[in-house]
Amino acid sequence: MEQLAIELGNTWGPKVLAITLAKCESEDEVIDILKKAKYWDDDTAWREYGDNENNFSVIGNQQSSPDAALVEKLVNSVDAVLMKECLIRNIKPDSKEAPQSIAKALMDFFRIHEGKLSSLDASIRNELAKNIYLVATGKRSIPNYMIIDKGEGQTPNALPNTILSIRESNKIRIPFVQGKFNMGGTGVLQFCGKHNLQLVISKRCEQVRSDDSSKDYWGVTIVRREEPKEGRRSSKYTYLAPDRKVLRFRSDDLPLIPKDGQPYKSPLKSGTFIKLYNYTLSGALATNIVFDLYNRLSLLMPRIALPIRLVECRDYKGHTLETTIAGLGVRLEEDKRQNVEDEFPTSSKIRVNGKPMKVSVYAFKEGQDEKYRKTEGVLFTVNGQTEYFDILVQSNR
Repeated sequence: MEQLAIELGNTWGPKVLAITLAKCESEDEVIDILKKAKYWDDDTAWREYGDNENNFSVIGNQQSSPDAALVEKLVNSVDAVLMKECLIRNIKPDSKEAPQSIAKALMDFFRIHEGKLSSLDASIRNELAKNIYLVATGKRSIPNYMIIDKGEGQTPNALPNTILSIRESNKIRIPFVQGKFNMGGTGVLQFCGKHNLQLVISKRCEQVRSDDSSKDYWGVTIVRREEPKEGRRSSKYTYLAPDRKVLRFRSDDLPLIPKDGQPYKSPLKSGTFIKLYNYTLSGALATNIVFDLYNRLSLLMPRIALPIRLVECRDYKGHTLETTIAGLGVRLEEDKRQNVEDEFPTSSKIRVNGKPMKVSVYAFKEGQDEKYRKTEGVLFTVNGQTEYFDILVQSNR
């Protein structure tokens, strides 16, 4: 890491810091770099997340499972890409001229028939998935995960009010995005190692009009959890912001996108890069990203709006180190002839608290359901995400 700093200018300027932190593969490496850059022990260089000293109770209660928390990050990236497509057309996202549903946005922005990813050939989905990446790096037993999107991106000035905010109603009036409440992005923090470190690098898409004076700059910061001290009763989350400003620098692009199974090889010109260090996933979910985690994410995002490219960059061998996730719905649609009983799926509507709810029912051929689920029998979904599931009770035929 020190050699990289020498190659890039022999200083811990913001650009060097951003690239160096992006390439760190453990929490300990990150802390070592921040200490050398004279930031880690300087309390004045850190700003409270959401400008809220009591943010620990809010952030710590977002998600109870690391896989569901990861989904929230991916959904935010999907939203960022949809937002970019709206903004580059000079359409206000919360106006009547904007698409009034996710399906309409997919039809308008990407010409996807009826807004269904199942209508696209796999090759087209793979190309579309290059807008959003989930990348695994680090050690097999202690992985890091990078979420990279070519979406709208944020300016350094805007980051405190967007990605680094809590409870801001940024998307609540936008009808074509999946996330709504500006809360899910913090759910991952409690699963990031001992100090809950998360790196954020972002740049506003140049095609999006902006009066922000920092629109041509990349912003870089890192989130951490601070232990209680000086009479404070609980921990708190802070992010690097010397003089309360997110660090910034100019650059045409940064080498942050993977290529041919290797991380940090292709340029990201704008958008957002997030890295979660020492992320805690249990059992098989922490192994090769294209297997158990792929299946789990498909279940948790049955109707994801845009496909996502999964790339495994740890030292696994074999030809299957990349794949595209398009949700459980697409998998079931494409595999139904081999795995689903004839005349299924069926659909109907029921009323819950006076409101209609669409129900889809799949009947699997004997033994074929294990490819798609474990014990889940009923999935309750909102905006394409699984919000809750119930256990299937097996009965003898």
